[in-house]
Amino acid sequence: MTTSPTPLAPKVNLITLGVSDIARSTTFYQRLGWRRSEEASTQDVSFFALDNLVLAVWSRDRLAEDAGLAPTPPGFGGFALAQNLPSERDVDLAVENAVAAGGRLLKKPAKTFWGGYSGYFADPDGHPWEIAYNPYFPLDENGLVALPA
Repeated sequence: MTTSPTPLAPKVNLITLGVSDIARSTTFYQRLGWRRSEEASTQDVSFFALDNLVLAVWSRDRLAEDAGLAPTPPGFGGFALAQNLPSERDVDLAVENAVAAGGRLLKKPAKTFWGGYSGYFADPDGHPWEIAYNPYFPLDENGLVALPA
């Protein structure tokens, strides 16, 4: 009997950011108002419950080792994390809050070429976060992206 491989479902449950200082990163995300799971977290890793997703901060070197990769220097890793918000004013406030919490402003919020409004900040390890208002990706009643079919 031949079995077909199980397809990879189109979802993400957890994102792990490799960081140089777990305590510093934990403090940063807590300053954003994100809740750290005290039960699941240890001094070696912090887990934050987001809407339908878990964000972890863990040692950059240990994450590379776990994945079988050589550790690379901090900086742009070819991706950005993003959060869509319901208005341009919400974007301004969120970016201001992230900078006040210890993030570094990468790009001041402004109108975009694609018809939205966005800005970028970096967390203490340089991971870029885009904060955007996207009129083409409406948010549902829970603030989650309702991607058009």
